[in-house]
Amino acid sequence: MDLTFLIELPFLFFSIIVHEYSHGAVAERFGDDTARVMGRLTFNPLPHIDPMGTILLPALCLMTNTPMFGWAKPVPVNLSRLRGQPMSLLFVAASGPVSNIVLACLSVLGLGIVLRFIPALASNFFAMRLAQYAIIVNLYLAVFNLLPIHPLDGSNIVSSLLPYPWRSSYDRLAPYGFFIIMILIYTGLFNRIVSPVVYTLYNVLIRAIS
Repeated sequence: MDLTFLIELPFLFFSIIVHEYSHGAVAERFGDDTARVMGRLTFNPLPHIDPMGTILLPALCLMTNTPMFGWAKPVPVNLSRLRGQPMSLLFVAASGPVSNIVLACLSVLGLGIVLRFIPALASNFFAMRLAQYAIIVNLYLAVFNLLPIHPLDGSNIVSSLLPYPWRSSYDRLAPYGFFIIMILIYTGLFNRIVSPVVYTLYNVLIRAIS
């Protein structure tokens, strides 16, 4: 049995926890300390566990031999306490995907250092697979969350940029967001939309260290 998942899981959990932590930290900078008060501004994985996103989905990925993927319980943000809206909402929403892009770039930097200065590790297939996973999973988390579908971060980014009358109409789609995401996954459109963007970004980052 391939035991790579034993290390992939911590990579995945760390990446999604950083994503949620970033939302809470940026919200606090703009005046909303809800995440801290509720014990969610922490790197302890337990408060972030979502039964579907951090348990069932990774287990399904393992059983179907697909790359580990998932999400954490969303960090609570009280919009009424955010100063400087709508721009503060934009920064709070964007902070999660940006954190994953930063982690992907740091993973690429680490891979570049290994390839140049630690040839013994660079020739280890297991280590290279984990490095590749660390880059790709963070790119997937970033691109997926930037989709303009409720309740993903992309929807809050779009909402913060729209004039008020349009924002109100757009936000009425929120109850249907989950079903839209499920339809995209079921029909394969999710993979057709997200994967090409992820692997284009991956190739750009890899070329940067070649």
